[in-house]
Amino acid sequence: MKLIDSIVTEAASIASVRRDIHAHPELCFEEVRTADVVAGKLTEWGIPIHRGLGKTGVVGIVHGRDGGASGRAIGLRADIDALPITEFNTFAHASTHPGKMHACGHDGHTAMLLAAAQHFAKHRDFDGTVYLIFQPAEEGGGGARVMIEDGLFEQFPMQAVFGMHNWPGMKAGQFAVSPGPVMASSNEFKIVIRGKGSHAAMPHMGTDPVPVACLMVQAFQNIISRNKKPVDAGVISVTMIHTGEATNVVPDSCELQGTVRTFSIEVLDMIERRMRQVAEHTCAAHEATCEFEFVRNYPPTVNSPAEADFARQVMAGIVGEANVVRQEPTMGAEDFAFMLQAKPGAYCFIANGDGDHRAMGHGGGPCTLHNPSYDFNDDLIPLGATYWVQLAQTWLSRPAG
Repeated sequence: MKLIDSIVTEAASIASVRRDIHAHPELCFEEVRTADVVAGKLTEWGIPIHRGLGKTGVVGIVHGRDGGASGRAIGLRADIDALPITEFNTFAHASTHPGKMHACGHDGHTAMLLAAAQHFAKHRDFDGTVYLIFQPAEEGGGGARVMIEDGLFEQFPMQAVFGMHNWPGMKAGQFAVSPGPVMASSNEFKIVIRGKGSHAAMPHMGTDPVPVACLMVQAFQNIISRNKKPVDAGVISVTMIHTGEATNVVPDSCELQGTVRTFSIEVLDMIERRMRQVAEHTCAAHEATCEFEFVRNYPPTVNSPAEADFARQVMAGIVGEANVVRQEPTMGAEDFAFMLQAKPGAYCFIANGDGDHRAMGHGGGPCTLHNPSYDFNDDLIPLGATYWVQLAQTWLSRPAG
């Protein structure tokens, strides 16, 4: 493993910053203290900053030895928000805010990019510009989209943008990256079936929405099995059914809610269209009416082939070819997808290990994402930061075009 010496030297101090952020988690668009910590460190190291994109976002601007005159630029992104989870861990840096926790490692992502920033501030041995994007509200708030809407790519023009997420269960010291879809779109639906209530002993006097809902749930799975190509991924999950108030009353209405995940917009378009048709026609066939709502949250995260291959080459130079594995697509979602819709780039995983790094006082559960016993592996800080530095330097050293 080829780590940058100066980053290794400062790793302990950056880890202390990470643990401070972990102890003071903030939810989406509330990351005021976290943004202050990030901005304070960048300013301390002489890196100009811009604040306010995406409400609490911070962008650091690092010009190379040419002062950025080449016009070439690359963006490196870390998310900074926490989750609404009560932490089970009791170690010294556990959350001090009940009901809030860094259970997805965004504190570690922030630390890795800060470690890279500290190195860039001292070693500007490249031409062009590195934009350090500290993004709020990944966990459901769409902070990436909001930063873009606020002018991220207009104010800080860049040719490519890259993101990275820790991945528990992978052997520490490994990376994963692949071209194409790596995370799914995230979408929600709500369907209200309106019938006509009656006494449960006289159902013929009304229109029962419950059997209509049951037929609808079953028919949705036919969309997955019979309307899309078997090789295309798609998931429809009805996760909530709300109806009725008494055992002897046929209710007036029944509400279904759930999620849809796909790896392509084309499959998503088809699923939404067919779900609406199934819902409306099933209701019409049973003399009920339907209110159909479909909300698209995050699009699929799709890596550009050239940028994914470039990232793989950089990783292999650090940890060896054998430790850069295929990035198996996951049905989880990530709002870095919005950035990849706007710019070429790649989103990769850095292995977080199996949880053995956790200190005394960790919770009884596994060290998995969105788990109250999770903690980021601080040993990753020099590795992740080395990747960021070498990725940016190598990218900016390539001939234009």
